[in-house]
Amino acid sequence: MNKKKLRISVLAALVDGEWRGEDVAVQELADLAGAGVGQLAYIDDIRKMAAAAECSASALIVPLAAEELSLPVIKVSDPAWAAAVIHNHLLSKDFVARGVDARAVVGEGCSIPDEVSVGPLALIGDRVQLGHRVEIKAGVVIGDGVTIGSDVLIHPNATILDGSIIGDRVIIHSGVVIGADGFGYAHDQQGRHVKKPHVGYVRIDDDVELGANVCVDRGTFGPTWIKRGVKIDNLVQIAHNVEIGEDSIIVSQSGIAGSTTIGRNVIMGGKVAVSGHLKIGNRVTMAGKAGVISDLEDGAVVAGFPAFAHKKWLRAVALFQKLPELAREVRELRIKLQELAGKPDDK
Repeated sequence: MNKKKLRISVLAALVDGEWRGEDVAVQELADLAGAGVGQLAYIDDIRKMAAAAECSASALIVPLAAEELSLPVIKVSDPAWAAAVIHNHLLSKDFVARGVDARAVVGEGCSIPDEVSVGPLALIGDRVQLGHRVEIKAGVVIGDGVTIGSDVLIHPNATILDGSIIGDRVIIHSGVVIGADGFGYAHDQQGRHVKKPHVGYVRIDDDVELGANVCVDRGTFGPTWIKRGVKIDNLVQIAHNVEIGEDSIIVSQSGIAGSTTIGRNVIMGGKVAVSGHLKIGNRVTMAGKAGVISDLEDGAVVAGFPAFAHKKWLRAVALFQKLPELAREVRELRIKLQELAGKPDDK
């Protein structure tokens, strides 16, 4: 596979950086320790600059405050961000429109432009609308009445069920299920369960990425809504009628119960559990394994179960580790008090 080979002056302009030294060409980004000729590496912290002396890369991305080096450099305020942008640019490929594979199945009344790529054994239902430069990999199932925007990538064996709406530049990884029924039941006097129909849909806005085996349930009525720029890790459960605000991040094995609203720029660590019918504010951070059972205000940082202020949780954890010693001291004090209580007064 031919890789792009670009000069660092071009890459510096891409990230509004300053380039110094020879205008060499690179074609890959690699880690600092393993980078070699033709490769670009980055140093994200000025305190790590000593490692540059041993680096064999053709060029480096470094902080603005870095001293001049013998290697060509791109100086930026945030090297990690710049490296990600440049890496994506180096790896980017022109879309190849392969059309619809002969082994795929397409229903009636679909709108499918020429500029698409639909893999073998994909199943597309009736009245599906695809945008331009959509790539659907092998074994994908798309239900009736689904709308998919442009520049969307759907990896093998993902499932998008009836009526779902997918925006532009969305990435859907393998095993994702979008639009399954929510988990809702009514109960009779004998405790038997009656399924509540879920007749809503799922709406996923532009620039969202769903990791492998994410499940997004359709609304009971109306949408389950994942807004622009949300990034969701593998193995996450999003229940019916949940709303997730712009640019939020949800890490692996987390779950959000039904009808909860998550604000924008929220960070949920791994294995976070959020109860249903809650309102989580903007810029909230939930540490890994937090259990959230009440509303959270804008900017809250919480941990533990039930989740409470992170700083207070840290103090509580520190105290928890000392409980065996504290319990022993209490027993010793109780014995001493009993001994004192049993002594006659000295008069």
